[in-house]
Amino acid sequence: MAAVTFNGKPLTPDTVVDESWFSDPAFCEENKTWYMLSKTLAEDAAWKFAKENGIDLVTINPGWVFGPPLQPTLNLTIDVLLSHIKGTLLTTEGVLFLLSVSQTFPNQVFRFVDVRDVANAHVLTFERPSANGRYCLVGQVAHFSEFLKIVHEHFPALRLPEKCADDKPFVPKYKVSKEKTKTLGINFTPLEVTVKDTIESFKERGFLSICG
Repeated sequence: MAAVTFNGKPLTPDTVVDESWFSDPAFCEENKTWYMLSKTLAEDAAWKFAKENGIDLVTINPGWVFGPPLQPTLNLTIDVLLSHIKGTLLTTEGVLFLLSVSQTFPNQVFRFVDVRDVANAHVLTFERPSANGRYCLVGQVAHFSEFLKIVHEHFPALRLPEKCADDKPFVPKYKVSKEKTKTLGINFTPLEVTVKDTIESFKERGFLSICG
């Protein structure tokens, strides 16, 4: 979604983002959002290359992907989650580190999607001849405070930040259309299930030890 929403258009509760949206390279460069710029330029280059070479291209544009990991190490997305949790992190070498919970949580809205839904979308777009163009893959748009609330409900022993990073009103949520994605047969995993499964996976795989 880094290649979709960063164009300066207002994101309000009435806004519905869909596949017709494209991030603006000039806007990204002006705001020094280099990650978004790189994703935008990469997708644009892919479409140009596909058109010039007669390639049937389909792009998947996922939001913030997280869920039970398969890899033996933690990636950046999961580090963001763990940075707001206090517990014991178990490394693959068996060394114990006490995680220091962030004192505050960000006043930000995230476009959450389960990694299993992203994997499924890739399979479905490959297998279905009718798949075409772009697909915005976002299961739920939620404020980070809502995300932490789910964590607390299922894992009350974890220490979580209670204060927002600023005193401003919460950044408003908006919508990301699921209409086109539904044509693939995607049934999005509820955010609550993703959060619960992810932390349970941390425990099972030795990434995290939760003490009362």
